[in-house]
Formats: sequence, structure tokens, C-alpha cells
Amino acid sequence: MSCDRESVSGTGGRQVEAGPRRIGVVGIVVTERLKSAPRVNQVLSDYAHIIIGRMGIPYRERGISVIALIVDGDTDTLGAMTGKLGGIPGVKVRTAITV
Repeated sequence: MSCDRESVSGTGGRQVEAGPRRIGVVGIVVTERLKSAPRVNQVLSDYAHIIIGRMGIPYRERGISVIALIVDGDTDTLGAMTGKLGGIPGVKVRTAITV
């Protein structure tokens, strides 16, 4: 796999992806939707270049929202995205990286 494609960084600048690209699954649980959703959506928009698919389910009975992402990017970019998401109050993130 080529690693020299340009991608948009989370800060709005341009960057070249470093390291081999990986396929992964990111699970996001949002417990404070009204407070957290705008920030979650902004981070996901900033990293849209590595998001292959997204599924969001409101779990009303539990008062949470669950988002599942399929991603394709280098581990530094994946870590930056999940770190920003995990830093949002009311958001829990777990990642499984594959090939």
C-alpha cells in the first residue's frame, strides 16, 4: 500500500500520512449527546478522509448514542482522531486495528 497520499489533518492543514495504513473499527459511545454531539461531529468531519463508513444508533432506552466507524489510515492519524474524541466529556472510544 502506498503511504504517500496527502490527507487533511485535524487542524485543517495538509499532511502526508506516515507509516503503513491500517483498517480498523472504532466504537464510540456518547452519554451526553446534547453537550457532546457537536464536538464529536466536528472531529469526525476533520478526519473524514480516513472514515470509510459510519453507522450511528440512538439507544433511547439507555439514554446513549452509539457510533461505529470503519477507518483506513496510519496509526498516528487514527490515534490522533481517537484521542480527540476520547477527550470530549461524555464520550468513550475503543478501537480495534487490523491489517
